[in-house]
Amino acid sequence: MKVAQATIGEGLTLRRFNDGDGVGTGSLTGNYDKDVVQYGRSDICPVYVHRTPSCQGSCPSGHDIRGWLSIVRGLDKNAGDSPWQEHAFRRAVKSNPFPSVMGRVCPAPCEDGCNRNDVEETVGINAVEQYIGDWALKNNLSFPEPGVDSGKKVAIVGGGCAGLTAAFFLRQKGHACTIFDAYDRLGGMMVFGIPGYRTPREVLDGEINRIIDMGVVVKLNTRVGSDISVAELERDFDCVFWGIGATSGRALSIPGGDAPNCVDGISYLRAYNEGRLKYLEGRVLVIGAGDTAMDVVAVARRIGNIKNIPVKDKPENVILGHTVHDVVSVAKRQGGDVWVVYRRPIAKAPATKHELESVIREGVEIHDSLAPMEVIKDDEGRAKALRVAPVVWDDKGNMQIKEDEHFDIDCTLIVSATGQMGDYTGIEEFDNGRGLMDADKLFQVVDRPGHFVGGDAIKPHLLTTAIGHASIAAEGIDHYLRGQELPARPRVDTHHFRLLDELRQRELEPTEYDHGGTWGTDSADFAIHNYEDRSHAEIASSDKLFLAYFKKEPMIRREECDITSNNVLNNFTERFTGLTEEKAVAEASRCMSCGLCVECDECVIYCPEDAISRVPAAAHAMGRYVDTDYNKCIGCHICADVCPCGYIEMGMYYE
Repeated sequence: MKVAQATIGEGLTLRRFNDGDGVGTGSLTGNYDKDVVQYGRSDICPVYVHRTPSCQGSCPSGHDIRGWLSIVRGLDKNAGDSPWQEHAFRRAVKSNPFPSVMGRVCPAPCEDGCNRNDVEETVGINAVEQYIGDWALKNNLSFPEPGVDSGKKVAIVGGGCAGLTAAFFLRQKGHACTIFDAYDRLGGMMVFGIPGYRTPREVLDGEINRIIDMGVVVKLNTRVGSDISVAELERDFDCVFWGIGATSGRALSIPGGDAPNCVDGISYLRAYNEGRLKYLEGRVLVIGAGDTAMDVVAVARRIGNIKNIPVKDKPENVILGHTVHDVVSVAKRQGGDVWVVYRRPIAKAPATKHELESVIREGVEIHDSLAPMEVIKDDEGRAKALRVAPVVWDDKGNMQIKEDEHFDIDCTLIVSATGQMGDYTGIEEFDNGRGLMDADKLFQVVDRPGHFVGGDAIKPHLLTTAIGHASIAAEGIDHYLRGQELPARPRVDTHHFRLLDELRQRELEPTEYDHGGTWGTDSADFAIHNYEDRSHAEIASSDKLFLAYFKKEPMIRREECDITSNNVLNNFTERFTGLTEEKAVAEASRCMSCGLCVECDECVIYCPEDAISRVPAAAHAMGRYVDTDYNKCIGCHICADVCPCGYIEMGMYYE
């Protein structure tokens, strides 16, 4: 059988089955001829089954990626008069209030999970998301007015990604929110941890201000535990959300690691982002190879070195808050000598592949399979070298240190980027002993009714993880404040596409059911005919798709600034230039709409009985493009076999 538009790619063929195969896609387990189809027909008819796409299933915030990609490409058209960009923005921010920021800095686990990887390469989800977010900022889009006032008040401790996201969702539910933040501006690690050339401050401020404009009260320079007590929060508010993050880096836990010029990566990045740290001196060693380490070394190469720095201006004194670098001295900067020291092979580094490749291109030296053993101090107690030993890893992941082969690496600053924890001064009762907080699956703080938590305070991870935590916690808080039992979470816990919402915005929603006995529900107007929603339990994996249908089309990439070791000094240019409208639409069109109809007409074309037809234009909505007449259907399975997106499941018996 030949399918329109198909292109044979490596590993893909136009044949759905191999010689001798007997089971078609979605068929019952067993022999195709004996148990399912006899003389070209069977009693098993098609159902349109909605599943969660793998990109969304891989996203910690449960982003409805397929949903807004369908809008960008023109499949899901707005029922109103607003531009498609606004329609896409409204869909995107149902799960993530930071599309412009996340489009830039998220390492995109959604792209790792994208089924398009089995054709040629992932859809450029981040790039399209950035386009949507940037368009919304440029056109001054705001969030809808808050929901009806519930009369309840929530204290949000921490104004970073988790806290701001919690405020965003809680205001939609009508709850009053007050953010308490110990620093002089909002943003948390988005502003103090991520360098400004990766997240332009006007972009970050724009997306933060949209949330505050929903009526969120903000109290800066207010630390819970010293300026205000937990007891006062519990007295004045109905619920507390903790989004305090993990703002302290872990010290270097080897002998000599207490030297003053051994600092942690979080303090280093904060000093840089606050404008205090403007240059370094001598060789900088960064221990670790995660995303924080990549930011540390990228900054080090950009701010460079100055020779013969006075003692008071040593980098560690700036990082520890004892002084601030003078802007005048910046003119003397020279290229920095920056090394990454990592105990595993660099191929095992947790850092995003692109970030790792970028810092290497920018002149950072990578020294892997080396275990730090000791910090060697000079007569003044400062680190002058790092003693390391080669390591060998076996197949089981065990590390063997070759201590007798150790050697010293000279340095003037050592930055530890090997982990984070929170600062629980004044709120020690919430510390689980590891500098973090314990929570249940609904993000309630263990043994603290009325307290919820999300983000790095639970486990340091991605910004998108913090967004996902805050979203679920906000639902839990809403139930708690309304005196309702906290709901069980679905197996596939994401912001699901809802066909009913699509129908409602087009005034196509089903009529009310009188719950009386009736026949002929396929023509009744109180039911959604021939549709089953399994998105809460199933993910549309690539083996449910007909991948050979899709042409091989390489990703349309954002233009990247050519930053190398020769021009990295003082270069704070944003690495990527966003996609144009034309390119964003073209890239979104590469989405395979896994688990939902892509409106390709294949089932209509190949049905031998003309049992499948397009719904009338007036009844069309995303997910309701075709219908089946069971009086004509012979159960031949051809529609399921040619469906490229895995939307058709054979499984309904008709008698």
